Amino acid sequence: MTPPDAAPAPAAPGITPADAADAARLVAFGLQPKLLPARDVEYAELLRRHRDEPAFARLADAVAAGLGLIVLEVSTRAGMAVTAAEDSVFAVRMGDYARRAATDSADRFLHGLAHLAVAALAFPRPEDLADDGYIGRVTVNGVDAFVRQACRRLEERAEEQGENTDPATGAPGLESAWRVYARRSATGATKDARRLAGSTTGIVGKALAFLVDSGFLQRTGDESGGTYRTTARYQLQVRDMAATAAMAELLELGVVPVSDGSATLLPPDEGDDLDLVADAGLPFHS
Repeated sequence: MTPPDAAPAPAAPGITPADAADAARLVAFGLQPKLLPARDVEYAELLRRHRDEPAFARLADAVAAGLGLIVLEVSTRAGMAVTAAEDSVFAVRMGDYARRAATDSADRFLHGLAHLAVAALAFPRPEDLADDGYIGRVTVNGVDAFVRQACRRLEERAEEQGENTDPATGAPGLESAWRVYARRSATGATKDARRLAGSTTGIVGKALAFLVDSGFLQRTGDESGGTYRTTARYQLQVRDMAATAAMAELLELGVVPVSDGSATLLPPDEGDDLDLVADAGLPFHS
């Protein structure tokens, strides 16, 4: 027990309570993914301090680490971009998202396929993922068409391997989901022509809306079921979570088209030569 008359422990040299508060404030800004530094003077000033004051940068990074956050980048381009470590209270888990999005276990697989496809189409080449200036573009209908082509490849592979039987319930991997996706209506519609939530385009639309709410995508129009562009944060997240087992399995099917560097939103014609994308992933923990 500390004696009543003991002097308080000295603060670290150069670090004040106000600095600690500012560092925590910067991390708090980083946890608001849709907030742009260019639109907030305080955020921009804290980013400047992080860039110009090494002691402040170390303090802010330490605050983030203490919260179970991994700092991906601190810049005027992306702000303080952070992702949650697996054991962080801020971790967004694919299973949690899927449970919110769908009650049916089969639909959870379909939501996972949609997110995998968005990542693969948004950054179709390794160099696109590495280029800070690259902006990927995807559409609801393009993602749905891409997943359906992946389903056809999976069906062909199963037939070649003599596995043309339904997989066991709850089996992991893409093989357990392709039949469900292929059999599900692409659109479906209510009486007032709204997209059914359980249709595959409805599932893709919900996945893209989630990514918009998370600051990973920006909606740019209504064409092709909805058009979207990537943000710097999404690129950083995909880099960080690249080479997941599910993404590798999807890419091995050879259905990610690569041409002139633009993200191709629809599957290529049958017989086209395809190159594989080596790096892509999900901003979720499995």
